[in-house]
Amino acid sequence: MTVIRRIPGRGDGEGSVQVQMAPDVQIGNAQVFAVYGKGGIGKSTTSSNLSVAFSKLGKRVLQIGCDPKHDSTFTLTKRLVPTVIDILESVNFHSEELRVEDFVYEGYNGVMCIEAGGPPAGTGCGGYVVGQTVKLLKEHHLLEDTDVVIFDVLGDVVCGGFASPLQHAGRALIVAANDFDSIFAMNRIVAAIQAKARNYEVRLGGVIANRSAATDQIDKFNAQTGLKTLAHFPDLDVIRRSRLKKSTLFEMEATPEIAAVQNEYLRLAATLLAGTEALETRPLKDRDIFDLLGFD
Repeated sequence: MTVIRRIPGRGDGEGSVQVQMAPDVQIGNAQVFAVYGKGGIGKSTTSSNLSVAFSKLGKRVLQIGCDPKHDSTFTLTKRLVPTVIDILESVNFHSEELRVEDFVYEGYNGVMCIEAGGPPAGTGCGGYVVGQTVKLLKEHHLLEDTDVVIFDVLGDVVCGGFASPLQHAGRALIVAANDFDSIFAMNRIVAAIQAKARNYEVRLGGVIANRSAATDQIDKFNAQTGLKTLAHFPDLDVIRRSRLKKSTLFEMEATPEIAAVQNEYLRLAATLLAGTEALETRPLKDRDIFDLLGFD
């Protein structure tokens, strides 16, 4: 088992304009995962089903949605829950007036759900919101009783505030399809996580192949960069229907197809709990990706 050593963040170095978290908002001993990937690739579906898989393995799980759209956890809670920023605004940012039930919502199979939300469009910083969310959790001692934390992060924007979950995570996971656009975005994420790893404990855990019948293009990229595929989920209509039903895949009617996907999520959760190796990666130049991918 790989043990993730907790070290204090040291900042991003001279000249960085990244958002930095205050020392008092460090997460404790939970295993923390930050999920990134191209917009619309299925990060929230992946995060929510992975959260359930962790809970099925007996873990106390907290999923934090880091998107102003606040739709990360709706298959778990069956609704769009109020965001942390909305709740804080309602008490004029006096967090001491809040109760846990004001901003934490229990989802399917006991998964705790929080939507960080975000400032109004064109104002404020997403990193501030993530920082306030973690600070609020620590103030209410929620992280002391949590085994796994999943940050589900907006799109493939790995800069400024939306990189701040990497300051808390032990492992970053990338969701990608077997196509050029997903892999091009994944390469930028690899570069950003590599930069963060110089001064924070976060390391790449691997790729979750999603919405793909094959993985040949992802395999090509992995071979060049040092990445590894942790799990593979095919492009199934039942997954699309689960979102329309506002349900996780673990709540859908049992079929061999559904059972296979559930088992893959349970296998992925067990792999992550056991500890994945810290991958040493080499992001490619943009032109090199053009030359690498595609059919002869």
